Amino acid sequence: MSIENKLSLRQLRAFVAIYRLGRLGIAATHLSVTESAVSIMLRQIESTLDMRLFDRTSRGLEPTAAAHEAIVLAERILGDVASLGDNFRELNEKRRGQVHIVITPTVGITLLPSIVRRFREAYPGVRVILDDCAPDQFLSRVLAGPVDFGIGTLENEEPMLESRPLLRDHLCLVCADDHPLAGRRQVRWKDLGGYPLIAVRSGLGYGMRRKLEAAAASVGVQLQVSNEVNFLSSALWMTAGGLGVSVWASALVAQTPFDNLVRCKLIAPRVPSNISVVSKRGSSLSPAANSFLEIVADEMSALDTL
Repeated sequence: MSIENKLSLRQLRAFVAIYRLGRLGIAATHLSVTESAVSIMLRQIESTLDMRLFDRTSRGLEPTAAAHEAIVLAERILGDVASLGDNFRELNEKRRGQVHIVITPTVGITLLPSIVRRFREAYPGVRVILDDCAPDQFLSRVLAGPVDFGIGTLENEEPMLESRPLLRDHLCLVCADDHPLAGRRQVRWKDLGGYPLIAVRSGLGYGMRRKLEAAAASVGVQLQVSNEVNFLSSALWMTAGGLGVSVWASALVAQTPFDNLVRCKLIAPRVPSNISVVSKRGSSLSPAANSFLEIVADEMSALDTL
């Protein structure tokens, strides 16, 4: 068995205490153990190293040349261990570290500003890394990247990923306040027939387009897609400009920079569009990442959904 498997940190601390204090009794008091325990640990170290570290004299213990060499390495090892402990303590207390999150621009701009602000105020020493990407890159980024989790939608089961709902939401209709459907509190899917629709393009991820087409098909409505977009921001300015109506998760459009936009509940059928935390299956979260998710859950519980 190699030396590193025989020596313990407890023995190294005993060696350093004896070296610095010169007497077994004083070293024992410093270590809060008995003098016999310190004596045993010293004999164990010398036996392991097959080398005498101290000469016994009437004045106490005198370090040998080997001890003078060993003390530098021993104190360095104990210092490194102490630094490691401090590092983990700071991580556990969220005084340092980082939280790495995958999001889409839509989720980032609509849901995260207040969340990130609250987190930074509570844990100023923790860095927040936002890996914003296109929706069709979302799942691959969570799978492949060195990230803690993603915030978005996991439409289909993925063996290597798991998701937990943060917000249970539904699709809603978004239109300009002068649109014929704007005055209705509830709009049925079959009422969308004949109106120009601004829709996310097919295959973009999240399955939003599939949701629209499946809901319309279930009631026999042919959607009139007049414009296709990649991001919510484009859909909003086009909708505000009177180019058509659009359909999104209600929480994402609860607040918009366009004063003339209104939301209407879409019914018959109601189509869920939940926001979830998505992570690699079996992965553990750091204390900082868990605290971030606690703030996310608290903020999302207060969101205005239809």
